[in-house]
Amino acid sequence: MSEFVAIAIDGPSGAGKSTIAKRLAATLGFVYVDTGAMYRTVGLATLRRGIKSEDTAAVIAALSDIDVSIAYVDGAQRVFLNGEDVSDQIRTPEVSMAASTTSAIPEVRKFLFETQQKLARENNVIMDGRDIGTVVLPNAKVKIFLSASVEDRARRRYDELKEKGMDVSFEDVLEDMKQRDYNDSHRDVAPLKPADDAVPVDTTGNTLEESVALLESIVKERL
Repeated sequence: MSEFVAIAIDGPSGAGKSTIAKRLAATLGFVYVDTGAMYRTVGLATLRRGIKSEDTAAVIAALSDIDVSIAYVDGAQRVFLNGEDVSDQIRTPEVSMAASTTSAIPEVRKFLFETQQKLARENNVIMDGRDIGTVVLPNAKVKIFLSASVEDRARRRYDELKEKGMDVSFEDVLEDMKQRDYNDSHRDVAPLKPADDAVPVDTTGNTLEESVALLESIVKERL
């Protein structure tokens, strides 16, 4: 049995999983693994190749030429596509939608699943995504399902994109968020849903500090 501890944080897009998980990992001295960034990297790779994310056969064929890796630079996770740091390029709405579609392909999930499980076997991890507690780390010591209203999540994502200088409208971000919610919860393989033993946490209206403090108290209580 592994001596390492895994904490799984699942939830819809824009719920603040990554930001909160990073803070928690730093506090606890755990390795933070952003699985969404890995799926976004596959989505970016398909876009760069001109492959429509709905073209399942073409996406699967492209996997043999895609290498997704994670490295930690100054304590922060950076994600690499065939050796190129694409941590910033994967955060656009276009890549987000491509990731939502390609992540429904079983071969894509299997492609990244092995990397994710290996990280958990070799480190104390906080891993966030859509199916961490249900599929990737079903034996995680702590499971949390993080959510917030779709408007609250869209506002956070909109502010984040504007801060990066991207020309987006709140209405477009909100529609993308609603579409992604639908895609993630209705896909046949590993749909977004809480694990039976996950602690539900709604962060609507919370500041980042309030959300981090809430999750930290839950984790420490269960560990």
